[in-house]
Amino acid sequence: MANSAEFIYEGDRTGVLLIHGLTGTPTEMRLVGKGLNRAGFTVVGMQLAGHCGTEDELLATTWEDWYASVEAAAETLRGRVDHLFVAGLSMGALLALRLAARRPEWVDGVGVYGATFRYDGWSIPWTGKLSFLLPWFKRFGIGRKRSFIEQPPYGIRDERLRAQVSSAMFSGDSAAAGLPGNPWHSLAELYALAKDVRKSLHTVTAPCLIAHAVEDDVASVGNAQLVESRVSGPVEMLLLGDSYHMITIDRERRTVIDRSADFFQRIVTGARPTRVAA
Repeated sequence: MANSAEFIYEGDRTGVLLIHGLTGTPTEMRLVGKGLNRAGFTVVGMQLAGHCGTEDELLATTWEDWYASVEAAAETLRGRVDHLFVAGLSMGALLALRLAARRPEWVDGVGVYGATFRYDGWSIPWTGKLSFLLPWFKRFGIGRKRSFIEQPPYGIRDERLRAQVSSAMFSGDSAAAGLPGNPWHSLAELYALAKDVRKSLHTVTAPCLIAHAVEDDVASVGNAQLVESRVSGPVEMLLLGDSYHMITIDRERRTVIDRSADFFQRIVTGARPTRVAA
């Protein structure tokens, strides 16, 4: 059975829902959550359906299940706050954007951290970059028990932190650092989600803070530029030069925290973001 790694930090009447990535865990959002809470926000780090357990438990879920768990968590949190912000890392960023598209009346702003529509970063081997073919594999029942095993640098530029995370990842405790690999069929679900979100980006009117590592090893900065160019609401872009994919825990996490807190607070007080998407 999946372990619960969710966290809640009580603050004021402004809430932030944090969403982790595919095969990940709320732990990857915890430092951002603590930082936002110190700035006064009420923060919930949710756990996606099927995550923090076994590979079979993950494979038993679809992207619709993952999104349903996001909407349920958002509905619970919005009942306790006056303003609701949602922020996600990697696939979590896509789920945050989908919530903003489908429930615009709920979402005051979005934190888009390392958005991953495609695995096209510099560390992804050519076989991984062909993973967009996986929906076809799943459709024909090919490779249900196959996974892409995570490879160094595991989205982390800081070498000491990388060693700690990789040790936890391969320890068997998926609630601590997630699964060590991405099952093919779960990746197929991610690509189905990405296709759905891509089609609805133009309906996102909430202000978006798009934070992405320039040298993202997993998802190129083109993923962030896709969001910037297609959403309809105001946009601020934060490009990070000393991090890899896991920007919520890597060397510039404090910059992510500070910019996010400032971005959300300005929206609450009625100030608009300074840069608008083309």
